[in-house]
Amino acid sequence: MEIFMWWLDLHLDSKEWLRENLRADELPLPVLQHIAEAGGPHPDKVSGVLTEADWDFIETQSEFVD
Repeated sequence: MEIFMWWLDLHLDSKEWLRENLRADELPLPVLQHIAEAGGPHPDKVSGVLTEADWDFIETQSEFVD
């Protein structure tokens, strides 16, 4: 599912973490859980969860006033 479909439902703490740690190789467990709960990918591991397009969205399209 595309990130814009689940981003609005993502927990605010996880949004902040993703913005502050752009293109992180690994995501912490709480962030992974929040992504899955919001309707995003359900990863088997902590790396490779988000695509380059997802990171581009987080960097350029997401708003800080969620």
